[in-house]
Amino acid sequence: MEYILEHRVIENKDWATILFVLCFILIAVTKTFFEARFNEFLKLLVTDKYTKIYKDPSFMLSWFTISLFVVQLISFAFFILILLNHFDLASKTDWIKYIQIITLLGVFVLSKYLVEKIIATSFKIEDFIEQFNLQKVSYRTFVGLFLLPINIILYYNEISSTIVIYGIIAIILIINAFTYLVSLKAYQSILFSKMFYFILYLCALEIAPYYFMYYWFTRR
Repeated sequence: MEYILEHRVIENKDWATILFVLCFILIAVTKTFFEARFNEFLKLLVTDKYTKIYKDPSFMLSWFTISLFVVQLISFAFFILILLNHFDLASKTDWIKYIQIITLLGVFVLSKYLVEKIIATSFKIEDFIEQFNLQKVSYRTFVGLFLLPINIILYYNEISSTIVIYGIIAIILIINAFTYLVSLKAYQSILFSKMFYFILYLCALEIAPYYFMYYWFTRR
């Protein structure tokens, strides 16, 4: 009788579970303290009432925005890790790789925001850019919340279908395009008077950074 011993690899998923629980705690606390605003936020894709009520730039640094931004950051980092795992570029249980991704993502978002503020001041379009950023943050936070349950399903289950992955990416891109259309419609009077600066802004800070990020990931 022969015995064949096989090496069994036990993947540690406890760190991911802790982060998912943390996200739900942050969402629950945010809903408790900002119930009316949170309820309007959930209707974001149906009505633009939320963006009209909370369009003041001061809301950008409110605890509501900050707490949900943390959830958004965690959610997007998980989705990127799952994408890398799907294309055999990383393991979805690799917590070191996750730390690298969320750090890179956080630095990218915050540095982009600071550069935007500097350029907006130079072009004298601070009010518009602040409101425009607030709208982008609102919609992308909504996408982050939308991704959270999807991340949980994809993380704890082996889903090899490329169609599902590309379908999720397509939905994210559609929502992002919808964000820009809503913003262009809302601020069209301001845009026409500062069209040249806005085109420079789009090329320098909305298109180029994502192109370089894509180039860097594909090259690595």
